[in-house]
Amino acid sequence: QVQLVESGGGLVQAGGSLRLSCAASGRTVINYAMGWFRQAPGKEREFVAAISASGGSINYADSVKGRFTISRGNTKNTVYLQMNSLKPEDTAVYYCAANYAPGTGVLVTSSQYGRWGQGTQVTVSS
Repeated sequence: QVQLVESGGGLVQAGGSLRLSCAASGRTVINYAMGWFRQAPGKEREFVAAISASGGSINYADSVKGRFTISRGNTKNTVYLQMNSLKPEDTAVYYCAANYAPGTGVLVTSSQYGRWGQGTQVTVSS
């Protein structure tokens, strides 16, 4: 079973940056598509960014395009979310997700993912 652990969340002022990490353990996720989702209080979980198993295909939510960057580590067992120019509306719990999907496909809906991390809080103050 794949276990996912997120880290890197915290409190930052608007305009600042944070880098989230998602470390996979239990088995290699080299053939897994990975994604980031977020959930703000009182709102449904929403898609943020996704990357294919190959790392060659990436997709972003319109709200974060040009500000966030998703990437995979050299071993492919870690996924990062670099978040720049943060806004108060980015405040949420951020979740890492994974699902077996070899190749170049990206998964952009939460129902496509079978493994989830516990989440990390990101708070952006104005």
